[in-house]
Amino acid sequence: MREMRRTDRQLTREEAMEILVKGEYGILSTVDGNGQPYGVPLSYVVKDDCIYYHCTDAGGSKQDNIQNNSKVSFTVVGNTQVLPEKFGTLYESAIAFGEATVVSDEEEKLTALRDVIKKYCAGYLAEGEKYIAASGPKTMIVKIAIREVTGKRRA
Repeated sequence: MREMRRTDRQLTREEAMEILVKGEYGILSTVDGNGQPYGVPLSYVVKDDCIYYHCTDAGGSKQDNIQNNSKVSFTVVGNTQVLPEKFGTLYESAIAFGEATVVSDEEEKLTALRDVIKKYCAGYLAEGEKYIAASGPKTMIVKIAIREVTGKRRA
């Protein structure tokens, strides 16, 4: 990977992982067979140095692109504050680089779905189990094994 230009703003791996874990959504970036970049916002969870997200098993650009090239990046922007009088911004962000694969293990898939429910719908766990039972068979879980993560902060 290329060296970060603003090393004075560079975060440790642990700090970058913290931004990934606490983020509300992230941008998955892939490339299609023609070299066209594609970025899409997703809800997700982080567990055991992996990012998990859910989608339909009906296919689409994300799945097609990952089948073509499983190398992806995933960007999360944390706290920000525009400083108009200084023509600048306070920010924190992290970018994870890794390899995306479809989760085939049913237990891992269920765990990831439950983790998504816990993160985004913590007050509705019982209803979440029903939702998983009803939609789980049509749901695909993709796992991004994090190979490298970088982060920056301007405080």
